[in-house]
Amino acid sequence: MARMKFICDTERCIECNGCATACKAEHDIPWGVNRRRVVTLNDGVPGERTISVACMHCSDAPCMAVCPVDCFYRTDEGVVLHDKDVCIGCGYCSYACPFGAPQFPSNGTFGLRGKMDKCTFCAGGPEDNGSQAEFEKYGRNRLAEGKLPACAEMCSTKALLAGDGDVVADIFRQRVLVRGKGAEVWGWTTAYGQPGQAAKKEGA
Repeated sequence: MARMKFICDTERCIECNGCATACKAEHDIPWGVNRRRVVTLNDGVPGERTISVACMHCSDAPCMAVCPVDCFYRTDEGVVLHDKDVCIGCGYCSYACPFGAPQFPSNGTFGLRGKMDKCTFCAGGPEDNGSQAEFEKYGRNRLAEGKLPACAEMCSTKALLAGDGDVVADIFRQRVLVRGKGAEVWGWTTAYGQPGQAAKKEGA
């Protein structure tokens, strides 16, 4: 069984926000909620990069671990979804998630939290696939239609990849080989920004 994953190629992302726009349009997402957003790293300095961020559908999802009412569940494809009928809006998942995926629409003057909303990998929710109830709560179920998430399909530079984790990893691996950067793309320099340390560690 395929395990669905996202990966964003920062060498290709041009900060067009097409992915975020496609997501909001496809699912009729309410104002103030962003299931996907584009983040700029090292803004205005050499080495600036942009990356598209949403729920990464973790294999060991921290949101699932902290939810006091167990509103989260994982599908056979490895997609982490939630049940809005069970969610109590406590916000624990938003504190636990390192990607800031869970979103809480604010209602009223004092910002009272409503039901949590997040990226569904375009896989809908617990209601019947393609039903009106599913669309109203979670948006369109593209996965049930045999399609990939709208954000990835809309990406003009194909920086955002989505699908079977093994296939996505192979595509990215081929890109790295063509660029000629080898394993150092995700190595010591990338993590700590200290050129030369990687070579020292490899020689040690």
